[in-house]
Amino acid sequence: MRDSGYPPEPEQSTPVDQTGDDRSAAGDTGPDPLDGVWDVVVVGSGPAGSSAAYAAAGQGRRVLLLDKAEHPRYKTCGGGIIGPSRDSLPDDFKIPFQDRVNAVTFALNGRYHRTRRSRRMLFGLVNRTEFDQRLAEAAEQAGAVLVTGVTVTGVEQGGPDRRTVAVTLADGRSVRARAVVGADGSASRIGRHVGVTFDQIDLGLEAEIPVPERVARAWEGRIHLDWGPLPGSYGWVFPKTDSGTLTVGVISARGDGELTKRYLADYIRRLGLAEFRPAVESGHLTRCRAEDSPLSRGRVLVAGDAAGLLEPWTREGISYALRSGRLAGEWAVQVAEAGTPQEVRRQALNYAFAVKAGLGVEMRAGKVMLAAFERRPHLFHLAICLIGPAWRAFAQTTQGHTTFAQILRQYRAARRLSAWAAR
Repeated sequence: MRDSGYPPEPEQSTPVDQTGDDRSAAGDTGPDPLDGVWDVVVVGSGPAGSSAAYAAAGQGRRVLLLDKAEHPRYKTCGGGIIGPSRDSLPDDFKIPFQDRVNAVTFALNGRYHRTRRSRRMLFGLVNRTEFDQRLAEAAEQAGAVLVTGVTVTGVEQGGPDRRTVAVTLADGRSVRARAVVGADGSASRIGRHVGVTFDQIDLGLEAEIPVPERVARAWEGRIHLDWGPLPGSYGWVFPKTDSGTLTVGVISARGDGELTKRYLADYIRRLGLAEFRPAVESGHLTRCRAEDSPLSRGRVLVAGDAAGLLEPWTREGISYALRSGRLAGEWAVQVAEAGTPQEVRRQALNYAFAVKAGLGVEMRAGKVMLAAFERRPHLFHLAICLIGPAWRAFAQTTQGHTTFAQILRQYRAARRLSAWAAR
């Protein structure tokens, strides 16, 4: 273990249950297991939070991972694991694939269907309940302490002890940490403390539809993408063949709530799935950060949805959560070791630079693509269905061999298409 420069903390000698209470074998209540100073406290145990906890604990630090919900829990998400997500997972992590995709059927608002196939897997599909639970378990195996059933209400910093942050809980307790990572979702309390701002808010609606085996097998290995009737909207069918479920969803701008609901109902009907009763129907707001939005405040960093980090056009967020979470965990260790406000600021800026140099560049390209797609979805449909290089670029992006930013840099035709479509 690297020397952090701080006195060692006492080792925990008793287990922590899922409510955060410390109990002995005889059932007596002992000292609060959350007492003491943690090197890093991570709020939220989704992909961003678990990745941050894994990265910080892997450096031998004392890490606490907090969440108000207990795993497994449902998350509104298609569950697509693209190449960058795969590459950001722990080396020994076994992805619980429900299906492997090598074909995509594209449609333009229910018309002009075209199926394109790849010899290699494009990406995999998971149920988020199982995927998120395994990520949290990986963080625990790396040494992080997971406590669920606790609600974080905020953070306080800037008091007499400038070397720690107080994480306040709904039950009146507080936890002290030398660094905090906020990964508590798109409605993040930690994000509000940092001052995260958004310039794009979209509404995603989703239905988990159990189907007979014959229907599930007909979708095996193939997804459906429909460029929708609302600006910037699209729909998807992601088969979870192993569990006999189709995840059907749509997304569009937040202001089009009723129209988005109608789009989902029409989409399900057109697919011939209206006869099957959904097991779960849910909605979720995706929030995309403004380019000048902060990523830290003092000893507090934000990652994933809490920071508004996601791909603006496709609204893909898992890879952004995993990548930013790992960066946040690594730089939180540096913030924890910082002894002066100047050093804290320097390390927090290093985290922001790392995010902006990678994910920020990709997001900027995604916003260019979205602006063009909103105006001319039919051009994107024609290109990806009829032009070989456009299809190959799509496939290589999902496989993790390239990015939208690289495509716009390297291919003049992509730049021209985006510029012309945005007119």
